[in-house]
Amino acid sequence: MDWGEVLPAERCSYIIGKPPFLGARNHLGVLHSQFHNAWMRTVAGRLKSDYRYSGGIVYNNFIWPDPTPEQHAVIESCAQGVLNAREAHPGATLADLYDPDKMPTDLLAAHKELDAAVEAAYDVDFNGDEEKIVAHLFKLYAEKAGEL
Repeated sequence: MDWGEVLPAERCSYIIGKPPFLGARNHLGVLHSQFHNAWMRTVAGRLKSDYRYSGGIVYNNFIWPDPTPEQHAVIESCAQGVLNAREAHPGATLADLYDPDKMPTDLLAAHKELDAAVEAAYDVDFNGDEEKIVAHLFKLYAEKAGEL
């Protein structure tokens, strides 16, 4: 049995089956992109001020891009770039690495490259405008829901 991906949440959720694309780095790249984070910040529930990421609300309703093989390779490379940038700071916690006032410049640059690669896979150029990203994702969601 293929248990798929494990998503962090208040409790662990298991997603049965394969990710939307072959290639774990591509999947990781999209999940760590501004596109997915903007979606999560918009649709996730909250407990006090903390987001409650859920497979049923956030993950399953997220509309994934359909990258070309070239875009797929770029997203995978950029996702690895994020991982490499994190590893370049041994001993730093995720809280340290993602502190908005202290984020290492190499990690910030890696995320910007990843965000641009994922945006290209959606075939849009919003230059990281989160409002446009969320509007686009809801448009894609409405189109997909209309197909059902």
